[in-house]
Amino acid sequence: MESEETFVEELIKDLETGQLQLPTLPEVALRVREVVDDEDANAHQIADTIAQDAALSARLIQVANSPLYRGRNEIDRLSMVISRLGNKLVRNLVTSQVMKQMFQATNDLVDQKLREVWEHSVQVAAIARALTGRTPGILPDQAMLAGLIHDIGILPILYRAEERDELLDTPGLLDQLIDRLHARIGGAILKHWQFPEALIAVAAEHENLDRQHAGPADLVDLVQVANLQSHIDSDHPLARADWGQVSAFQRLGLEVDVHEIELTDVAEQIEQVQKMFQ
Repeated sequence: MESEETFVEELIKDLETGQLQLPTLPEVALRVREVVDDEDANAHQIADTIAQDAALSARLIQVANSPLYRGRNEIDRLSMVISRLGNKLVRNLVTSQVMKQMFQATNDLVDQKLREVWEHSVQVAAIARALTGRTPGILPDQAMLAGLIHDIGILPILYRAEERDELLDTPGLLDQLIDRLHARIGGAILKHWQFPEALIAVAAEHENLDRQHAGPADLVDLVQVANLQSHIDSDHPLARADWGQVSAFQRLGLEVDVHEIELTDVAEQIEQVQKMFQ
């Protein structure tokens, strides 16, 4: 039986040498990011790109008509979605909507774990988006996407588990690997995808509870707090964290001498975000 350290060393070596299998952002998200970043692109060109994926097109129209985004008139065309929401919001929504495609596996146990990670990520995304009302300068869709990708580093570890029975058969080994490596791997994935530095930092630093920085709250602060809130009353190690020692709470202006954040006033909004990704 190989030791945990052997697996850790193997994963780190494969990561550093480019041999670790990193997830690939779905093609439609890559194309949309490319066309949105083109200053000459218009709403019809972006719509034409999204329209190549019929399921995604229907989903975006549904999202645009949801309580989170709808206006006075119902939307029935992609070009209307883009006109109402704007290019950058649509880009983030496309990326968010296609993320779920990557959380699937052929092994039943791995598939179950991926589903659990996805459900947790959606919960963190919903809480983070709701908390933007207390954090000027952070857009709700940025926070939502940050929550969805914060644990992306778990995917390659679970992919490896599909190939190595020892990772599934040794009690606790897989969870230990995830705890030790997923943040480092997550940062590498988002660099590979050429995501903004602010999102790379979320994947790499969201469990660094000693993190300090000057200035107002940022995306990492937001996701740290949402992540801790999501683990309340669970058996996850973060459920035992001392909020009083986590400076992100102070930067968000939140009380730390309570068991949980009061989210009653945004409960409906959180529920609507979770419905978006069911």
